[in-house]
Amino acid sequence: MLVIAFTGAGISKQSGISTFAEKPEVREKLFRDYANSHPQEYNEVIKELKASMADAKPNDAHYALKEYNVPVITMNIDGLHEKAGSEVLALHGTLPEDCELDKAYLLYNKPVLYGDPAPNYEKAYRIISKLYPGDILLVIGCSYHTAIACSLRDLARSRGAKVIEINDDAMHNVRKVLEEIYHK
Repeated sequence: MLVIAFTGAGISKQSGISTFAEKPEVREKLFRDYANSHPQEYNEVIKELKASMADAKPNDAHYALKEYNVPVITMNIDGLHEKAGSEVLALHGTLPEDCELDKAYLLYNKPVLYGDPAPNYEKAYRIISKLYPGDILLVIGCSYHTAIACSLRDLARSRGAKVIEINDDAMHNVRKVLEEIYHK
């Protein structure tokens, strides 16, 4: 049985990181056109994002995925899965390094912006295509607001895999679900 996790902002919320749904003023500035037209303002947004995530620590959901060696595909740019020790396919890239912050608007995949190509999407489709009946896609803290989130769920179902959604209290429920899966 193969178990793959697909995570969104909800897994990191209990680590103190706000979701973009809670900060629409940030989301509206994460477009390539905005970065190119307002480079200084965009760089400030990225600096603020980086600062808001700097002290965040992985929560038990991140650690449980690592402990059970569940491969992770994430839409998050916060790096918490990596801090927990997981191998991660980061669909939307990462935040720039401190030395890159003043030129953040020039960087691609740090993070992937609306309007940018997302090279890891193809890799995610290939990973999900490896699921078969009896396998599981854990969808943790993901809404239905992005096309990739909907597409990966649909692909997993079309392959016969079970899709388990964990959208509330990921910090406690991810471990419970993994214990049920692996200790039947």
